[in-house]
Amino acid sequence: MGASASKPLDCGSAPLDVVILTNGPGELMTWVTPVVTALRRQWSADQAVRISVILAPCAHASGQEATVARRLPVDRVQEASHFGAFLLWGKTAQSWQWHSQGIVLFLGGDQFAAVIIGKRLGYAIVTYAERSVRWLRWIDHCGVVSEALRQQVTPRLRHKVTVVGDLMVEAQGQPQTPGLANLNEASTAPLVGLLPGSKPLKLRLGVPLMLAIADQLRAQCSEIKFVIPLAPTVSLEALAAYANPANPLLPETSSTAQLGESGSGLPALVTAQGTEIPIWTATPAHDLLARCRLCLTTVGANTAELAALGVPMMVLLPTQYLDALGVWDGLLGLLTRLPGLGKGLKAGLNWLLLQRGLGFTAWPNIWAEREIVPEFVGPLQPQTVALAALALLNDPERLRQIRTDLSQVRGQPGAAQRLVDVMASVLPAEAPSLSGLAISTTQGIDAPSNHSNQT
Repeated sequence: MGASASKPLDCGSAPLDVVILTNGPGELMTWVTPVVTALRRQWSADQAVRISVILAPCAHASGQEATVARRLPVDRVQEASHFGAFLLWGKTAQSWQWHSQGIVLFLGGDQFAAVIIGKRLGYAIVTYAERSVRWLRWIDHCGVVSEALRQQVTPRLRHKVTVVGDLMVEAQGQPQTPGLANLNEASTAPLVGLLPGSKPLKLRLGVPLMLAIADQLRAQCSEIKFVIPLAPTVSLEALAAYANPANPLLPETSSTAQLGESGSGLPALVTAQGTEIPIWTATPAHDLLARCRLCLTTVGANTAELAALGVPMMVLLPTQYLDALGVWDGLLGLLTRLPGLGKGLKAGLNWLLLQRGLGFTAWPNIWAEREIVPEFVGPLQPQTVALAALALLNDPERLRQIRTDLSQVRGQPGAAQRLVDVMASVLPAEAPSLSGLAISTTQGIDAPSNHSNQT
């Protein structure tokens, strides 16, 4: 079934279930959140549309995904621990009932799971893809990030694919960050954001590394201020645990920290060298990030969010800890976690990866197919990274150019609404529908291309 114009909204139509399949913290925040917002904006709660979020297991999950999902304007959430039973037998933990009509929307995990669940429920199936389009014969429609990805689809099935754009660009339109006065908004001191990630394996590495870099930066320039925008799937206590000496990655960085309180009244990590790093817990923190002169971030969705906000960044991937990042997903990921064999297989795969080169790891660089923001990949040392960060902070022309380049490459906002329009186009005539724009499957929007995989 191809995409077409959305039908007029009929409040007296049969009730509709929207089942969103997702998995990790990145997908939940950068894909699910804007799509749910767009759904609720057009399908209000009194129009018999029920939104259910089904979480799938994820090697990078923090365990807080269900809690975060329940804060969204959705009707019900099932935790990842119950996904297997639901996939195999169609039974939810709370024996949910289903309407006769619905849509299964894939926003993370395994695309084939959407096929299985959609066919079992008898619902339309819509997927979102940023890297590869799969199972087109068995789904109703797929929204993709770029025309380049759409062109990779065989011509006879291309009518099932619509370019909607990049959901991660939706950060530009998210709500503002409250209470910035707590960080002395009027201060002219350079503010550096530290984004160590939201996944446990990345935090295990990112927190001690960034603490050490902050210590080095403060030693070079005492005026620099720092802030950590806390990911919603991470608690203060969990963040502090990665700064504890028990973290095996800490000895090489020689930085530890205790959870305390900053002079502004915010919780903070205070390093043994006396560097105070306030922790910002309100989300989304887009206004806060927009105030940062520079951000240091791990690879992943953070780089797309910062790009959408036009914030200069340095992207860090220390390869001496490649094992800790758990870069292998899918079948290879499962094999690398096997007892005995897994450790050697992971070491071999990582060696091959480094020999071939990682390519670009930051989303803006992937989109542009050139380096817009500096990437630091290799056996990184805190002092080396700190000196590079200080040089960038002292180069206003370079920072200005990065902001300009980010504004040109980040693509158009509105991907979430376009995906909702795709969902509306596959509904049966008697179901509730959106009053949206016609969708063309032959002409996509201008969206950045993506020819590379994230690690």
